[in-house]
Amino acid sequence: MSGAPRVGVLALQGDVREHAAVLDGLGAEVVPVRRPDQLAAVDALVLPGGESTTLTLLLASSGLAGPLAERLAGGMPALGTCAGMILLGGEVVDGRPGQRGLGAIDVAVRRNAFGRQIASFEADLQVTGVDGPMHAVFIRAPVVEKAGDLVEVLATVRLGDEDRPVVCRQGNVVVASFHPELSGDGRLHALALAPLLG
Repeated sequence: MSGAPRVGVLALQGDVREHAAVLDGLGAEVVPVRRPDQLAAVDALVLPGGESTTLTLLLASSGLAGPLAERLAGGMPALGTCAGMILLGGEVVDGRPGQRGLGAIDVAVRRNAFGRQIASFEADLQVTGVDGPMHAVFIRAPVVEKAGDLVEVLATVRLGDEDRPVVCRQGNVVVASFHPELSGDGRLHALALAPLLG
């Protein structure tokens, strides 16, 4: 076995190549994950952005939903960005009827909280555990409406008249509203993979 951690990127939709490039830069062995046997072979998983309703359906049709929930419950490190945050969370505030996340992190998430595509924006954030500002690209981004007692809020953004969580961590799971892969910044990936990268 090589010393490099095997990190999967959920390859059903979204910025798979961009996440893979960031992970490669961190020295990980990158594995596209589309099937349960591929999931079984990785040490951690990145869930990229996309359309959360579609991704939920694709997780079910690919047979990945159950095995992924089991791996997450067993402590597998994971990073979810944008729609990946919605998938890893519990409650989906404005989802389709019956839509729920995997419950890997105790957050309630609102989809498209900042508005439609035209309302996309960029901001420099201070993220706890990351040195220096992180340039964040928000595209039809979700936001955390409610976080459980075990959830650590690592960064917030002003929305309306209050600061709202956009980066959170619980155990080995890190979620972010934005797309760190689009700026090529690997620090959030490194933070999520810290249990493996040592």
